[in-house]
Amino acid sequence: MRNTAVVGLMTFLSRVLGLVRDMVFARAIGVGLGMDAFLVAFKIPNFLRRLFGEGAFSLAFVPVLSDYKANREHAEVQGLVDRVFGTLAGILLLLSIVGSLASPLLVMVFAPGFIDEPEKFALTGDMLRVTFPYILFISLVAFGGGILNTYSRFALPAFAPVLLNLVFILAALFGDAWFEVHVMALAWAVFAGGVIQLLLILPGLARLRLLPRPRWGWRDSGVRRILKLMAPAVLGSSVAQINLLFDTLIASFLITGSVSWLYYADRMVEFPLGVFGVALGTVILPSLSKSHAARSPQEFAATLDRALRWVLLLGMPAAIGLILLAQPILITLFQYNAFTPHDAFMASLSLMAYAVGLPAFILVKVLAPAFYSREDSRTPVRIGIIAMLSNMVLNVLLVVPMVLLDITGPHAGLALATALTGWQNAAMLYRRLRREGVYAPLAGWGRVLLRIVVAGTAMALLLIWAVPAVATWVEWGGWERIGQLALWIVLAMGLYFLLLQLMGQRLQLLWRRPDAGDV
Repeated sequence: MRNTAVVGLMTFLSRVLGLVRDMVFARAIGVGLGMDAFLVAFKIPNFLRRLFGEGAFSLAFVPVLSDYKANREHAEVQGLVDRVFGTLAGILLLLSIVGSLASPLLVMVFAPGFIDEPEKFALTGDMLRVTFPYILFISLVAFGGGILNTYSRFALPAFAPVLLNLVFILAALFGDAWFEVHVMALAWAVFAGGVIQLLLILPGLARLRLLPRPRWGWRDSGVRRILKLMAPAVLGSSVAQINLLFDTLIASFLITGSVSWLYYADRMVEFPLGVFGVALGTVILPSLSKSHAARSPQEFAATLDRALRWVLLLGMPAAIGLILLAQPILITLFQYNAFTPHDAFMASLSLMAYAVGLPAFILVKVLAPAFYSREDSRTPVRIGIIAMLSNMVLNVLLVVPMVLLDITGPHAGLALATALTGWQNAAMLYRRLRREGVYAPLAGWGRVLLRIVVAGTAMALLLIWAVPAVATWVEWGGWERIGQLALWIVLAMGLYFLLLQLMGQRLQLLWRRPDAGDV
């Protein structure tokens, strides 16, 4: 769990800067045609990043690399690194060229609602040409990060996104002086941020004496093993991203601003998901892979059990806080200049819906590696396909009636569908692990769940009873909003964790390696 804390700390820094970035976006660009266009242009290569970056590729690469590290000489590990790097870079370079050239076609596929708005369609295509090569740079960053994580060097890969956020902030603040269309600066920030992150990772690989020397290795046994694991995992590990793309497709037919409202809401959910969920998922994959390679099922199950407990202990209060403080959060962070009170209200609808699924999103980050660490990529794929299809059906069932009945905020239906699908995905993964006998809950789960319910209920009652009305938040100035929001977050968290401690939950166990019986 100490490694989780290191990754969480670095990721927390990145997420804080991410919040600053989004605040700058909201003030300088706001919600509208330009922001909707950029979000689509960034979302397409970002989706592919989840496939070739920390998604299916990392889930396939890390177990194989762990096996080489444990059972082979350093020269063989270096050979694997060289051939994987060369093969991955070659494929992604070709993909980047094709994607940039075919950008108008991709916009037609992923945001068909833009076709009837020529200005928005053309701007999205122009930006996509610039952002698409990001997939090459950031996937190589994820490749290097996977190596560093396998050797327990977690800090550097977790710090890399900080640099991207800094570039974004500079582009949003000064882009109007560099570009005729201000938002185009954000597209070039994506490109530059990918290059800078890659340059950050390379020295860390050199210190491990694993700096890649690119070689084409399509027929190499290690590369083929990774590809075999990766092929079915591409869809399974990216269900959430496919769902978000489908959300974007439907949102492109809704009123202008819908894509942006979903984005700002998603960013708020991504904060706790990134700080804890991604950090825990990053650390647990090598740990589970090591336990599996060492043929230690007890240690494997104990590691997974501890991770699941902390997912619920931290994920549930985060979800409650986001639901009950949705508008105050959005008003405090974004409602200035170009971001209007109407934008804050509309974004809050989708934030509350997304937050319903936050614990499930974190659970998936923990449960999926339990399969990939055992080189079982097919099971998450099958479950992922079911969840993806369910999301598409729910999107239609929730959004279409809202549009036909002219109900405010049909975009929130997209967020709710994503949340419900997240719970379905997590439940199916959990049930399959139980059925296969890979995992069985250790003693103490009943007490943990009771503590979460009691502490969470008390926290919710505090926020419902005591937090000032939305109209008051709107009247306050920026610093007063920040102070009040910080106050209520600290009070709510303090009450929650105090009650957990009083009921016997030993929170200090988070910071040390647990025994199987710890609760």
